[in-house]
Amino acid sequence: MIETLVHIDTLLFQWLNGLHAAWLDPVMVFLSHKLSWIPAYLLLFILLIQREHWKRVLLFLLCVGLLIGLTDQTTSSFLKPSVKRYRPCHLAADLDFDVHTVNNKCGGKYGFASSHAANFFGLATFLAMYFRRRKLSALFFSLAALVAYTRIYLGVHFPGDILAGAAIGCVFGILLSRLYAILAPFPIFSPPITE
Repeated sequence: MIETLVHIDTLLFQWLNGLHAAWLDPVMVFLSHKLSWIPAYLLLFILLIQREHWKRVLLFLLCVGLLIGLTDQTTSSFLKPSVKRYRPCHLAADLDFDVHTVNNKCGGKYGFASSHAANFFGLATFLAMYFRRRKLSALFFSLAALVAYTRIYLGVHFPGDILAGAAIGCVFGILLSRLYAILAPFPIFSPPITE
């Protein structure tokens, strides 16, 4: 059963990674880089401070920080060294086809599960549950899926790595969203009552 899943995962990776073009390479590198998303984070922060009292903004940021810490550490510090599944771009992955990479960058040795997918899907889930607007939710998850695909395109993750990371992110996103919902009504996070 496991061998069949790995085989399907490899075939799917080969197909998705093979959908590359020279003009897309720099676009995918840009979208995959975490710092490229700073303008989007700043826009989100501006929306937050217009919508919420500063105490709730602080709680929101603390929950997001905890979320990213949990998703990142679960994938990078626990799963990758435990599962030890080589990234497809590593020779040790022993694939019988050429893997498309950009600038010969491969990342760390192991790839299961994807930290990018976990972080972005975790944030997408948290934001979707916070804003509760269908169009915004579709936007958040579309962006998370796009970033996740860049990791396959760049040859650093199998689709299975992405799916596992996305699932981890969604679980932590739900948990931290619920934590925010529980803590937000507390007086310490509520704006002062003005007479």
